Amino acid sequence: MNTPSIKQVLTIAGSDSGGGAGIQADIKTMSANGVFAMSVITAITAQNTEEVTDVFELPTAIIAAQIDAVFDDFDVAAVKTGMLSSTAIVEVVAKLLKPQNVTNLVVDPVMISKTGRALLKPEAIDAMKKQLFPLALLVTPNIHEAQQLSGIEIKTLADARRAAKIIHGFGCKHVLIKGGHLLAERATDLLYDGRFFNVFKGEFIDTPHTHGTGCTLASAIAAHLARGKSVNDAVQAAKTYLTEAIRHSLAIGHGTGPTNHFYFLQS
Repeated sequence: MNTPSIKQVLTIAGSDSGGGAGIQADIKTMSANGVFAMSVITAITAQNTEEVTDVFELPTAIIAAQIDAVFDDFDVAAVKTGMLSSTAIVEVVAKLLKPQNVTNLVVDPVMISKTGRALLKPEAIDAMKKQLFPLALLVTPNIHEAQQLSGIEIKTLADARRAAKIIHGFGCKHVLIKGGHLLAERATDLLYDGRFFNVFKGEFIDTPHTHGTGCTLASAIAAHLARGKSVNDAVQAAKTYLTEAIRHSLAIGHGTGPTNHFYFLQS
């Protein structure tokens, strides 16, 4: 019996040996949100719930080969990028994605881990803004990343609006600033399309176990875009999914535990 066709979504990101973030979180999230996940690994991290102990960047040639292999064979409905680590990796990813004319590109500008380890070299930020953002349908910085990208200190929604306008100016079509617990309005995200703002208010769940939430949200958005939702609807669906994944987060390991990507399978 033939199975129904399934949308295929690519994640280009780093690997998390602890399984809570990065490629591992992306694949779980995409699978949980009804699409087939493919992956291009940019870097290997040695990490757990407590810390990132080491990072090894893959050679750009093997990164390029992975991207070529996926696009040569699959019908890629959306792409999500996460940890890109260096200028060289940003450049090769942007160079290979550009001719593919990816309609649904979600760029999560991963800069720092939950435990404070830098995951994007400072000199690579400029390359990301100039080469990757103009290809993106949506860029999804958290407050720390939005501050670094915009040069604005963000404490309120008004600050976030100003930062969103600056980030949008780098060429992406939409900006989603994730408020998390840092905005005065907790669990509130701000979407900007160059003309209008849309505020997504959510339930703030008081738990320390939030490892991988940024990767999870961006991957869920990419999955719903691939399935035909508008940007607004994809963000709302992803936020609803993430809220439940956080509500059922896992107190495993000895640090910041991961979200529960398959919470709905629990008996």
